[in-house]
Amino acid sequence: MKNKRSLFAVPYVGWMALFVVAPIVMVVIYAFSAASGGFTLEHFASMGTYASVFTRSFWLALLATLICLLIGYPAAYFISREGPRFQRVAMMLIMLPMWMNFLLRTYSWMSVLENNGLLNRFFSAIGLIGLVNGLFGTNLEYFPMINTQGAVVLGMVYNYLPFMILPIYSVIEKMDGSLLEAARDLGAGSGRVFWKVILPLSLPGVLSGVTMVFVPSVSTFAISRLLGGGTQMMLGDLIEQQFLGGAYNPHLGAAISLVMMVIVVVCMVVMNHFGDGEEQAVML
Repeated sequence: MKNKRSLFAVPYVGWMALFVVAPIVMVVIYAFSAASGGFTLEHFASMGTYASVFTRSFWLALLATLICLLIGYPAAYFISREGPRFQRVAMMLIMLPMWMNFLLRTYSWMSVLENNGLLNRFFSAIGLIGLVNGLFGTNLEYFPMINTQGAVVLGMVYNYLPFMILPIYSVIEKMDGSLLEAARDLGAGSGRVFWKVILPLSLPGVLSGVTMVFVPSVSTFAISRLLGGGTQMMLGDLIEQQFLGGAYNPHLGAAISLVMMVIVVVCMVVMNHFGDGEEQAVML
């Protein structure tokens, strides 16, 4: 029986080795080797030149993650408190944009935010741009929204918000209602029930959502390229530039990729450890 199970596992092990382990090994080899061959650390030493890109990437990713959490937790909590029919409809509406191609969703925001886009035309039609010009003595023809950090964060929040809502909703929806009833029977008000029971028990979903939003946000390149107009370079753009752009240097690109992978793994380990600690505290 064990031999049969081992045989069934062979395709999966081969797939993991070919498409997961082998690329990581190649990245490590490229990161620690010079173009002429041989071991070197020069690629890691030269990454200080791109400190601003690292700072921008992590700052925008953290900001997008925080906004997703502030929007996603109340939304998930509200949905979980409603009836089954409402929950099904709400989940369908949340998942509906994800049925569309990622690039198409991002391109649609370009048409909304561009200088002659839907929002600026709307603001002009209702006289908001003229009002601002009258109040502040400016001569604006449109509000600059595209090619800004705000547009990049907006694109991240729009594309990754479902990844925050779904795990939090899943945890809260499966929460044992008898715990909430027991807390209320013991005299706890709604606020105290939330802070002492619901929030601690929902932390595993929160940490899953934070991880699922932060990791793709910090490594994105399509959103920053399209909504940032190339002026808001992030780590994904920098890595792509080293492999496909004019500054072709796959060794430096591999070094940056390796550092980013290590940072992301460390963040995930810390968050998972924190979540385990919270779960144990709640059980006690």
